[in-house]
Amino acid sequence: MPEGKQLPVLQPGKNAGQTPVFQRVGIVGLGLIGGSIALAARDIWPAGLVIGVDRKDVLERAMVRHAIDVAADDPVVLAEADLVILAAPIQQNLELLRELPDHVAGSAVVTDTGSTKREIVEAARSLPDRLTFIGGHPLGGAARGGIDHARPDLFTGRPWLFTPGSDPRTGTVPGSDPRTALEQLKAFATGLGAVPRILSPAEHDHLLAFISHLPQLTVSALMHVVGDAAGEAGLDLSGRGLLDTTRLASSPADIWKEVCATNSDEVGAALDSLMTVLRAVRADLHTGESIGKVFESANLWRETLLAKKGV
Repeated sequence: MPEGKQLPVLQPGKNAGQTPVFQRVGIVGLGLIGGSIALAARDIWPAGLVIGVDRKDVLERAMVRHAIDVAADDPVVLAEADLVILAAPIQQNLELLRELPDHVAGSAVVTDTGSTKREIVEAARSLPDRLTFIGGHPLGGAARGGIDHARPDLFTGRPWLFTPGSDPRTGTVPGSDPRTALEQLKAFATGLGAVPRILSPAEHDHLLAFISHLPQLTVSALMHVVGDAAGEAGLDLSGRGLLDTTRLASSPADIWKEVCATNSDEVGAALDSLMTVLRAVRADLHTGESIGKVFESANLWRETLLAKKGV
């Protein structure tokens, strides 16, 4: 084996359980999302095999947590997988997608976990027919990322978005039930406790620009402005409101640069909408008419959000 490659390692002591939707699940990227999928899949379908691909240090921590059965730092280990989940950052997923036919020997369903969909769905059109790609986006998250913070209940009750595109291929994995790849993925997500939802890639990117990407950029910009203006001494006087409002400001920039780059038109439109409202508020500070309208609308939508989340 070439230098730097790690031999697959099999976790001992697994007991038979319910029949897995996919017998051999390969996960590339064992961060918060990929690691949580691995932990949940091993708990729910102990008769199946979970294959992890990542750096050696991440793989070691994943093995300690019993998140995976087979570990390797080379995608060649995915050769016999019947489901491949690309759970790395967006640009890495795009690179892996192009290389996947060289690593997966037979037929397989392929999905991803990225928060933008149009670019990767378009790139997947170049895959051979034996690999059926359907974009995916589990809407589970936590304040901190990485395998150390992964947990098997991360997706319980949370939406898992699938974006099959306008002309999805509907092959089935050999030996599986005669269901479409989309139905298999929906069953997989449901098994992990999630609630599958179907959107087109364009609908996904438009919606996520407002409910995810815009809040992240807004909160990070807010923390930047407040921190620069208040400094350490001023922040010491802040209340709980600033702390709660800026929770997302701890997010890593490299991931969000890729999100913005692959959804720039929709994110740009969302930012324009926000700036239009802010400019109206700025121009109306003395009378407060715009402030009143914004606060009234915000209060109504906040109540709607709380009701939807059962808070």
